[in-house]
Amino acid sequence: MNCKNTTLLAAKLALTLGLLAPPEAMAVEAEAKSLLKAMSDYLASQKAISFTYDSNLEVVTGEHQKLLLASSGKIELGRPDKLRATRFGGFANVEMVFDGKTVTLFGKDANLYTQVELPGTVEHLVDEMRDKLGKPVPGADLLLPDAYDKLMEGVTDVKDLGSGVIGGVECDHLAFRAKDVDWQIWIAQGDPPRPCRYMITARQIDQAPQYSIQFSDWKAGVDVVAEDYGFVNGTDAKKVDLKDLADIDELPDHLNMRDNK
Repeated sequence: MNCKNTTLLAAKLALTLGLLAPPEAMAVEAEAKSLLKAMSDYLASQKAISFTYDSNLEVVTGEHQKLLLASSGKIELGRPDKLRATRFGGFANVEMVFDGKTVTLFGKDANLYTQVELPGTVEHLVDEMRDKLGKPVPGADLLLPDAYDKLMEGVTDVKDLGSGVIGGVECDHLAFRAKDVDWQIWIAQGDPPRPCRYMITARQIDQAPQYSIQFSDWKAGVDVVAEDYGFVNGTDAKKVDLKDLADIDELPDHLNMRDNK
């Protein structure tokens, strides 16, 4: 077999095994990345953002039963260091307020609150809330100034799935695969390229549970009403330690990791 035929056979074998992407696939991947980058750049350029959301968190029990926990809420962001987030679900009615120095978590049903000193930017807050306090901010992946770089870390496969409709808005539907998770995003077509839905599938967990968040009532820039990001204790709530503020997460305390996956 001559060198030319050997090279051709190797190329065909690589294509069959998925080791060599055809030009069409490479173009689709590039377009999907371009759409995600445009969304990230748009979000990063906004000094103020607000939206309401509906989230769904799947829980898998030890008996492999999937349970879906639903919540709704609102996010108000003022760059670089202001954030107010509310979440109302079947197990929690919570408000989080960050003024650039202190984050306050207020459990409205129990009328209890706690405060933690976390001076810095919203990006620093998101990291600290997730990694140290175990209280992730809803939709936080999309609120960071470098959202594109964060989202693309470890991504090994990119797909543009065409058009989808979320809440009556036509969107570009993109799918990504990383080492442990799959994730999808629906981005509104046209201007502005805002996110409409974001979904994460945890492949490393049995039964691959999903988390999704859908955005609505989107506002940005001058359309966002100025907010006071300080905490006002208008209900004579009692201040407690964080460990004493129960049921403020999307996953309630009685559905803990000892009993579920």
